[in-house]
Amino acid sequence: MGDPISVGVVGCGYWGPNLIRNFKLLRTCHLKTICDASEARLAHLKSLYPDVQGATDYCSLLQDASLQAIVIATPVKYHYSIAKESLLAGKHTFIEKPMASSSAECEELIEIADRNGLVLMVGHTFLYSSPVRKIVEIIKNGDIGEIRYINARRLNLGLFQKDINVAWDLAPHDISIILHILDEFPTAVNCQGNDNVTKGIEDVTNMSLAFRNNRFATIQSSWLEPRKVREMTIVGTRRMILYDDVQTLEKIRIYDVRVDRPPHYDTFADFHYSYHYGDSYIPKITQEEPLKAECQHFLDSIANGTKPLTSGREGLNLVKILEASSSSLKQHGAPVVFSRFVDEQLSAYESRTAEIPTNQSN
Repeated sequence: MGDPISVGVVGCGYWGPNLIRNFKLLRTCHLKTICDASEARLAHLKSLYPDVQGATDYCSLLQDASLQAIVIATPVKYHYSIAKESLLAGKHTFIEKPMASSSAECEELIEIADRNGLVLMVGHTFLYSSPVRKIVEIIKNGDIGEIRYINARRLNLGLFQKDINVAWDLAPHDISIILHILDEFPTAVNCQGNDNVTKGIEDVTNMSLAFRNNRFATIQSSWLEPRKVREMTIVGTRRMILYDDVQTLEKIRIYDVRVDRPPHYDTFADFHYSYHYGDSYIPKITQEEPLKAECQHFLDSIANGTKPLTSGREGLNLVKILEASSSSLKQHGAPVVFSRFVDEQLSAYESRTAEIPTNQSN
């Protein structure tokens, strides 16, 4: 094992402390510096990690030649500018989701990272979770047959954002999972919503993604629900999967149920749907904090010079979908059709070779 990778974290607000905690726990990481504009927030985290340096200006991290990687956990509007400066300073860069405010910004960051041979990774945390990894395994084994559609609901009361709507805040989790499961880019997106609390910022949205072969996915996102819901249903031709992330232990349940249409019939009276009701079962899942696996994957990608599972390309594809959802919202839910399948978008999924290590260091 080589020397630990020196890391700095910019942003100590809502999500930053979770990243700080996980990077601090990893033996392959030297968490050197944390940064936040708020001195009070910085002082609190410094009290928890007294051996870590603190800074109120992220430029000091860029100028630190010993710092190899920078992790960005700021509001979305700052992602692009900080990430660009980080990459130009020669730092491997991790950006929380969504990657940036526009696909043009994402494309520029990818170009800079590629040109300088740097790792650019986006925080699509759920792809590193044991339940999602198990779901992918089940689907690849053909246990549920061909996927017909996916329905996702991510609902709670708040946290209200000031610079992005609920689709940009919550839907990235579900979009990243859906793209990973279906392994392709959608052909069209439509989205409807309402700005009930703050004018101009939708707090409830319904998004639909259309895919080839008559498949689709729906995503409901809300900051205005009385209870926390984190559910995804994956309907196959043979079986169905219910993924409930709110559950502590039994997060996945497989239902051996389906409905079949008879292959032929002579009259309407002969037509009968065939319903199959079998057992349901709960697959065993090894409990592991996905954020820890994600942080380790970033370090491993740097150490091994490999492309991360959630690279800048995956971040770009997700932002393209979010942009389309915003355009659809402005058109009162009219579908936004992607004019053609861009080869590099499809190849981001079809030729993916990066894998998450099964045994994480700690």
